[in-house]
Amino acid sequence: MPTTADIGLEAAGMPAVTLLVGARGLTRQRNAILERLDGFDLVCFLDDDFVVGDGYLAAMEQAFLRDAGLAGATGVVLADGITGAGYSFADAERVLAAARSPEVSTSEVYSAYGCNMVFSVSAVRQEGLRFDESLPRYGWLEDVDFSRRIARFGSLGRVADALGVHLGVKGGRQSGLCFGYSQIANPIYLVRKGSYVWHRAAWLMSRNVAMNLLRSARPEPHVDRRGRLAGNAAAFADLLRRRLDPERIDSLS
Repeated sequence: MPTTADIGLEAAGMPAVTLLVGARGLTRQRNAILERLDGFDLVCFLDDDFVVGDGYLAAMEQAFLRDAGLAGATGVVLADGITGAGYSFADAERVLAAARSPEVSTSEVYSAYGCNMVFSVSAVRQEGLRFDESLPRYGWLEDVDFSRRIARFGSLGRVADALGVHLGVKGGRQSGLCFGYSQIANPIYLVRKGSYVWHRAAWLMSRNVAMNLLRSARPEPHVDRRGRLAGNAAAFADLLRRRLDPERIDSLS
């Protein structure tokens, strides 16, 4: 279980910082933050491998000040290591240093990207919104689910001058088998729940299964394609047996 021992000495010693320790699981930990929002207007969620550019938070604040109807926002990811072997902090610093100053604008998006997202606290409170704890561990697609539910209370945008790099660190992530199961179980669960639409879910599932099939013969060194493919198969088998459930990954590992 997560404990205060997991917190680095630098973070523990920072002034005016409140440290929260939530139960294991991304959605549970994010909910622990949502329970402590008294006196705040915005809440920002950043993955521990997301490197923000200078002025990221100021750009987000200004975006919400410009548009009172903005319920949630995400920044511009200049480089995303989650789609490849990943980046180092030095890589991120080089990318951010080379980035040109973008124009100040906000464009509409379907959902915020989980590695960096900001929400209006008043929109969160309108219906007591929380992240779905039925999406365990890394809670894949929890960002889409929360974004689409908060979108009932305002718009969602990408803030052009809020820049960052997602390192996509590979260590510590869940097994290929479990993630492959989530690639099928989570989209179908969200469609049934009403926070995702079928055509998006079908495209996402078919793309992931196709990639796992095509690359399983010669998988990338940083991706367990065969494990993911086995997880996909287990999920489809559970779908046929009518027992498909995102929380089943806890019994697979």
